[in-house]
Amino acid sequence: MARKTKMNSITTPELLSQVSAENKELLSDFLDYLRSVQRSEATIAGYENDIQIAWVWNLLHNNNIPYPEWTKRQIVRYQNWLLNENGNSPARVKRLKASLSSLGNYIENVLDEDYPNFRNIINKVESPVNQPVREKTVFTDNQINTLLNELTIKGHYDKACAVALALYSGRRKSEILRFHVSDFSDDKLVCGGSLYKTGKIRTKGRGIQGKQLECFCLAKQFKPYLQRWMSYREEHGIESEWLFPSKTNPDEHMGVSTMNSWATTFSRILGVDFYWHAMRHMTVTMFIRAGIPETAIQQYIGWSDISMVPVYSDIQADEHLGMYFNENGIVSPEQKSLSDI
Repeated sequence: MARKTKMNSITTPELLSQVSAENKELLSDFLDYLRSVQRSEATIAGYENDIQIAWVWNLLHNNNIPYPEWTKRQIVRYQNWLLNENGNSPARVKRLKASLSSLGNYIENVLDEDYPNFRNIINKVESPVNQPVREKTVFTDNQINTLLNELTIKGHYDKACAVALALYSGRRKSEILRFHVSDFSDDKLVCGGSLYKTGKIRTKGRGIQGKQLECFCLAKQFKPYLQRWMSYREEHGIESEWLFPSKTNPDEHMGVSTMNSWATTFSRILGVDFYWHAMRHMTVTMFIRAGIPETAIQQYIGWSDISMVPVYSDIQADEHLGMYFNENGIVSPEQKSLSDI
């Protein structure tokens, strides 16, 4: 019951083979350019997928003409097709247009000698207004405790450990997979033993290595799930430096596709859509309820901008204000320690 997202099924090898040679070459050169400025392979793959969708639409509905010859009218037709025939959300349409805009910037700035008359006009066409296309899942503590208990009872210690790590560290699903066993040894405990401070892992960001961050995790809360998983690994001879190793190759970490599959399983258990990013919201919300200052939350998650804290808070305005106001007027919020969380 994972949240529904429109998946691309148009870029088949058969159709891509019919794309014009000029457009194929433009895309290939653009991807090489992205590698030369150290975009991550995941980012490059996203650009490739997005632009291939445009190439196939161009093949089927626009006479397969070279992209530098597209007019604003043709961009409108492509946008209309994405929105009203292919069923993409307004946000997805903006993303697909943004990829073409980046390609256009590359043509305009780097290939100007080959295309002296080209102008990047795609953003001249107004994009559709964003509309929510799927409900945001806000979990209660009871729901996540129920999930963790059921996974533990059934002996799914790897799944329970991953959920607990996501909840108590606030890391994204791709980042959860990059932790090593050594990141949670006793010598990594800080702040009086209340937190694990891990080695640097690659997080979302520019460059081949992305943004490198030392991450934190609530130790007392996470340890029981970690210990069960490590005991299971020892009993079953699972040896790997990765906390969540691939079942087929322990020298590599588990793939994001497995995390997605687990999310589908968790959705069935809970009866509501589960998605990993909701755990990041829960981490921030939990800290705000505990009275931890926003600056400390910012440092814990590793954000460069404190404005991200309220974005990830699931606390309604009346509850938040209730921490500071009551029948006596202005009050100081109750301060809790990390052990109370």
